[in-house]
Amino acid sequence: MTRMPTWGQLLKSEEIAPTMAKIKSFLDQERAAGKVIFPPQAATFFALQAAPFDQIKVVILGQDPYHGPNQAHGLCFSVAPGVKTPPSLKNIYKEQAADLGITQPAHGHLSRWAEQGILMLNTVLSVEAGNAHSHAKIGWEVVTDFLIKTLGEHHHGLVFMLWGSHAQKKAQLLDEQKHHLLMSAHPSPLSAYRGFLGNRHFSQCNALLVEQGKAPIDWQLPQTG
Repeated sequence: MTRMPTWGQLLKSEEIAPTMAKIKSFLDQERAAGKVIFPPQAATFFALQAAPFDQIKVVILGQDPYHGPNQAHGLCFSVAPGVKTPPSLKNIYKEQAADLGITQPAHGHLSRWAEQGILMLNTVLSVEAGNAHSHAKIGWEVVTDFLIKTLGEHHHGLVFMLWGSHAQKKAQLLDEQKHHLLMSAHPSPLSAYRGFLGNRHFSQCNALLVEQGKAPIDWQLPQTG
């Protein structure tokens, strides 16, 4: 069996080296010009740090980081401790409560999920404060597409939770004979009632993991973040 790479090794891959250099140059220039970039620089790759490559069981994909003050900390849909729970995450909690009967926490900090082998990756890893999708064209998707594709090649039986059209486009990077793709509308208030609420993805995910002899995810978060 081929030895699994680490995220650090993949980020240094020749395949994405020119793009990584271009992104770094852009972000350095933006910060030098006084622009505020989220998440904090040290948290840019927190999704990878929190869930090592060889331990991934589940993948949840977001689009780009929250662009409000103190929200983004490197995990998609998650916010830093002490920050108000965003609307999309409230709908995720609502579906979990209906699907699994678990208690909705009073915070939006999701690190406990990442620690169980869930890659919670935005496909764009930075954003200018107050300017949603502002870094969508600087090269991040070349990097994250490479990471998602490579993850799929080295693993078998991953559960991908693809919510909304942006995340669902990433299905083309994956071998659907090797992995489980759970797709629905996005949990945003604009679309949650068009198929996210009621999708039962959380119980389905755990059933798929148990079928493979893997431990299910404990989706219940502590009440305080």
